[in-house]
Amino acid sequence: MSHLFEPWRLGKLELANRIVVAPMCQYSASEGSATDWHQLHLGSLALSGAGLMILEATAISAEGRISPGDLGLYNDANEAALAKILATIRANSPIRVGIQLSHAGRKGSSHAPWDGGAQIRPDQPRGWRTHAPSDVPHSEGEVPPLALDMAGLAAVREGFVATARRAVRLGLDGIEIHGAHGYLLHQFLSPLANRRDDSYGGGRENRMRFPLEVFDAVRGAVPAEMPVWMRVSATDWVPGGWDIEDTVALAKALEARGAAAIHVSTGGISPRQAIKPAPGYQVPFARRIKSEVDVPVVAVGLITEAEQAEAIIVNGDADAVALARAILYDPRWPWHAAAKLGARVTAPKQYWRSAPRDYPHLFESFAHGQR
Repeated sequence: MSHLFEPWRLGKLELANRIVVAPMCQYSASEGSATDWHQLHLGSLALSGAGLMILEATAISAEGRISPGDLGLYNDANEAALAKILATIRANSPIRVGIQLSHAGRKGSSHAPWDGGAQIRPDQPRGWRTHAPSDVPHSEGEVPPLALDMAGLAAVREGFVATARRAVRLGLDGIEIHGAHGYLLHQFLSPLANRRDDSYGGGRENRMRFPLEVFDAVRGAVPAEMPVWMRVSATDWVPGGWDIEDTVALAKALEARGAAAIHVSTGGISPRQAIKPAPGYQVPFARRIKSEVDVPVVAVGLITEAEQAEAIIVNGDADAVALARAILYDPRWPWHAAAKLGARVTAPKQYWRSAPRDYPHLFESFAHGQR
């Protein structure tokens, strides 16, 4: 029996296997609303056979978007557009669907990656002035963000809460709070971005204060049975930045507050980061976090092969693996992994005839209403 294809639980949420479709920005929304591209993209990944799919970084406000094309869930139009897509997924797939709630902070108002990813200045079309813990720009030459005052902090917290309530109305299965990759909550955590001299800056405990307040606010705003967890960057990859010891402290604080899991990534806070990517290069950080907490840990980062993913679970490095680029390249990655590992995976009956001749019993059925 493959351990990768064993069921597991995210809080009270039961998942069919330990493969997670990681949140991946598409930069293809219209004023925050999902488009036909999302219908096609998410529909394809919903048939992947993964146990959980997490929707891309979804902004809690218009100014919280990374780019003008970012997905959002901050108004009724955003909610209605996403509801249509989720209805189609539920009718045709047993996959569980979570959402990643995000505020880009000083990394907002940016061009899409294929347009260079540079900042769109506030005086340029579709640009806006960003907000952050401190008035420190992400990159040299950028327009500095405005430092959030107490009213601004309250507005951000309420934005996370309001968006979380929309997620509940949409029937989503779980909420991931984005505390990684140099976006707003990570900016509060890292001394590279947080230069405040009030109760939200300075030492680690103060820098953790606002991300934990946001977590508490979201956790308290949704039903107890709905899992809420956080994605974290375990290191900034910059000397003097946020590091693994800091992340252990954050993970323990999140566990104490009822986090259902810790999703362990790295980097994103500074263009000075010095990363040397290699297969599974972030897994050691997940392993360390898993040794320190009792909640499930999700590993991510250049996990591309079935045997590699299986080993991560077997060795106890993490409880689940999240796939990003690998599953974009091969949207049927879980099918192929199941065939290699001698497991079975759910697939629509219209596709059963595609099973390999040497493994004709690869697929399990999905009946409408099985969720």
